Amino acid sequence: MGKSSKTAKADRRQVIEEIRRKQKGAQRRQGMAIVGVCVLVAVLIIGAAAYPKVREMIDTQKWKGKSVAEIGAKASVCGDVTEKDATGSGDHVPTGQQVSYKDAPPAFGPHWNEAGIAPAPIADRFYTSSSRPELESLIHNSEHGYTILWYDQHAADDTGEITAIKSIAKIMDANDTNQRLKFKAVPWTAKDAKEVGKDFPKGQHIAFTHWRVDPKTQKQYGAWQYCSDVSGAALQSFMDKYPFTDAPEPYAY
Repeated sequence: MGKSSKTAKADRRQVIEEIRRKQKGAQRRQGMAIVGVCVLVAVLIIGAAAYPKVREMIDTQKWKGKSVAEIGAKASVCGDVTEKDATGSGDHVPTGQQVSYKDAPPAFGPHWNEAGIAPAPIADRFYTSSSRPELESLIHNSEHGYTILWYDQHAADDTGEITAIKSIAKIMDANDTNQRLKFKAVPWTAKDAKEVGKDFPKGQHIAFTHWRVDPKTQKQYGAWQYCSDVSGAALQSFMDKYPFTDAPEPYAY
């Protein structure tokens, strides 16, 4: 016998209710999935923003308590030191006037001379592209015996490299009780490369520069050393070879 009309209606309601129940369950799962994806995306965004800071904290701890020579890569990542005849000592040009330097980066040449601007203050050891003095200011620092560590954009984008450079700068500052560890770490920018007409040698992202006077002949020389990575050992060796006292004006700040 066929089902009664009431029974058939009840069966249909049951089927409809089951369909609705399944639809609600699917919608619930879909909603939870959407929420889950949103949470995951938020976590990833926050994590990506926080990663450089976390990495810097880890790297800072890595170099804590180390000497300059212990920071970064081995000295073997750096090439030979080179020199060339230098000119420009005492050659002051008006502040704001651009000097056409020939080297990337420059170690000597004409420069600005204005208190508080050129040379750049000794207490500032580390600079970013937004805080760095102009080349014409930094070359006055070179005349006064500073060793400058230049880092390019490749190094600037590497948290580990930047942390190593910052750590070196902090050590120099902390141990410079007589203000004679003349050192600065500064970025070499695309603007600099364009103005000079050349960049660091291929594969080299760090450069050390110094301006010295030969005590016997009184001839002046610029000195360079390029490195693929930051090397505190190479920097220490470079600064031992070229102390601030051999500069054209060593006792001026």
